[in-house]
Amino acid sequence: MLRLIAAAAASLAVSVPLAAQTVIGELNRGGLVEIEGAVTEVLGNRFVLRDATGAVLVTNGPSWHHKLDVRPGETLRVAGEPEDGEFDAFRIFRSNGDVIEIRPLDGPPPWAGGPDRDGD
Repeated sequence: MLRLIAAAAASLAVSVPLAAQTVIGELNRGGLVEIEGAVTEVLGNRFVLRDATGAVLVTNGPSWHHKLDVRPGETLRVAGEPEDGEFDAFRIFRSNGDVIEIRPLDGPPPWAGGPDRDGD
């Protein structure tokens, strides 16, 4: 029974948006928002996401921290913050329900300090 409740709570957490949905063409600096679109290009650990209003480069932290497996043509919903013409991803939601956790909503990213920082 506890597993059923936990599974239901997890599926609800995935389907409820973290932030307001925003079209890419109307992104402004700052504030947590969600965007959705198709991946048009993959550039290492970053990718270009496009919707009917525009395109933005989505940044996902360094590949030494985690390596993303996204492909051109894939439709994604991404929660994060617009920053300096790019989009800093916090979470990526795949159409199959998988969620890729990039970084926590609060505090510094897990890769702050570089790959040789103390404690790792």
